[in-house]
Amino acid sequence: MADQQPAFDPAKYKNAQREQWNKDGAAWRRWNPALDRWYGEVTRLMLDQARLRPGHRVLDIAAGAGEPSVSAAARVGPGGHVLATDISEGIIELARQVADEQGLGHIIQTRAMDGEKPDLPDESFDAVVCRLGLMYMPHPAAALAEWRRVLKPGGRAAVVVFSTPERNDWGAVPVSIIRRRAQLPPPLPGQPGPFSLGAPGVLEGMFRQAGFAAPEIHTVSIPGRMASTAEYVQLAREAFGAFNAMMAQLPAQERESVWDEVEGAMRSYESAQGFVVPGECLVGVAEK
Repeated sequence: MADQQPAFDPAKYKNAQREQWNKDGAAWRRWNPALDRWYGEVTRLMLDQARLRPGHRVLDIAAGAGEPSVSAAARVGPGGHVLATDISEGIIELARQVADEQGLGHIIQTRAMDGEKPDLPDESFDAVVCRLGLMYMPHPAAALAEWRRVLKPGGRAAVVVFSTPERNDWGAVPVSIIRRRAQLPPPLPGQPGPFSLGAPGVLEGMFRQAGFAAPEIHTVSIPGRMASTAEYVQLAREAFGAFNAMMAQLPAQERESVWDEVEGAMRSYESAQGFVVPGECLVGVAEK
């Protein structure tokens, strides 16, 4: 009889996520310029859909190293307020440093917080935004319900998630290689991951399950553009903690071999014009 795959443990998973981002947060911040170029368009669309206005109070969930909080702060202005939160104490401290460096410390406040269980009052924000965080949460519908709770009537929740693996070669190709080399079982149904909310109808269903009446889902192409394959692999190695977490049990020499295979596979996206790899996101928005 085949060994039974161990049950998914949300608490263990969250602790691993926190530890990974505490370790990799500095690299994410270091790569912020490249990541902002990559995710800039979809970030602007998310903030547009949130309908941020001067004076608004905004909750940024899974804020990372300061973006999109900085862009949100520019929209709400000195009379507004942005609370940047993340499960990782280390990365949210980097967000605080970024806010201070940008002269936005009077608008952006930071706090380490579990995005599924925000310790915040009811009806206290005009908007909740979450860029590339919801799909990594074990209970996304419960998280959205909590975000709805903290929204004022008429407030909007806007999120970005990746769509399906076949439209996101930047991640699907390395993940398939890592999964094979590390001999990892396929993800369990409902298990969080980069593409867990990307199939048609899934994100909309999560919004409705959370109590939102009329969610809208927009599809946005986000090709990754780099100078070379080597630059992309360096970014992935340093800033994409999930890749490293997947092969954490492999010996160091084997991990290097995996990265060599990833780089070889990704070279097909490089041409004389540079490195361009397909990517696609969904922007979901709903009003309370």
